[in-house]
Amino acid sequence: MSRRGASGRKPAVRSAKGGARSTAGGPAAKGKNGGKPAGKSAPRGKKAEKVVFDAPTTVDEPRTLRLGAVPGATPGRWIDTWKERMPLVALELVPIPFAAQRTALTEGTVDLALVRGPFDKDGMHAIPLYEELPVVIAGAESHLLAAEELSPADLEGETLLTTREDVLGDLGLPTVPSRIPPLETVEAAVETVASGVGILVAPMSLARLHHRKDVDYRILRDAPVSPVLLAWPAAATTPDIEAFVGVARGRRATSSR
Repeated sequence: MSRRGASGRKPAVRSAKGGARSTAGGPAAKGKNGGKPAGKSAPRGKKAEKVVFDAPTTVDEPRTLRLGAVPGATPGRWIDTWKERMPLVALELVPIPFAAQRTALTEGTVDLALVRGPFDKDGMHAIPLYEELPVVIAGAESHLLAAEELSPADLEGETLLTTREDVLGDLGLPTVPSRIPPLETVEAAVETVASGVGILVAPMSLARLHHRKDVDYRILRDAPVSPVLLAWPAAATTPDIEAFVGVARGRRATSSR
């Protein structure tokens, strides 16, 4: 036997939205005074908000973010992501030599840059991005290319060329110093190696950048790596720079810093 309330009606059943509805047939139940159904009345004294159609809006102006890159650095992986997220901000790639990587930032030639270590971080933000393995670049006929990888001991007695773009520093290799003064660029050193004179040790990306048919390279084990960093002046941080840092670090567009 079902239970009924004192009024003789069935009890109300809660709807999926949390309100109450009547199970009785006919029109919806009215309030005590026969007015609107319960739960439908608006609070008295509250006025509708006025919509202003001519309110000022903020519109981003097209602008440019200048990204410097030392030879061998590879910013291409982030360009497409940047274009999708920041369509109003053009990304201008500015090649900078290793010797002038800090000067380009301090003098404002670029807004931020992909630089190589060693890098003076005084007054700078510098975020490590990745590390490159060192390789030995040798002429195509060199016996060193018979191995898949080389160790420092394999280079004993070899003539080592150096450059003014040297980013690895003194590796302490058992090589013979070259009588040729330090060459101006890695490209010039690779040309010298191709002529059959000496070997060169450089980060892998530079070996790929200056690859020729008459030279090849092998990874040098147990030697210092070449770190690549994203750097910019600490006092010149902007929202655009922070956005690029997020792209370089693999953050999603909706992720928080």
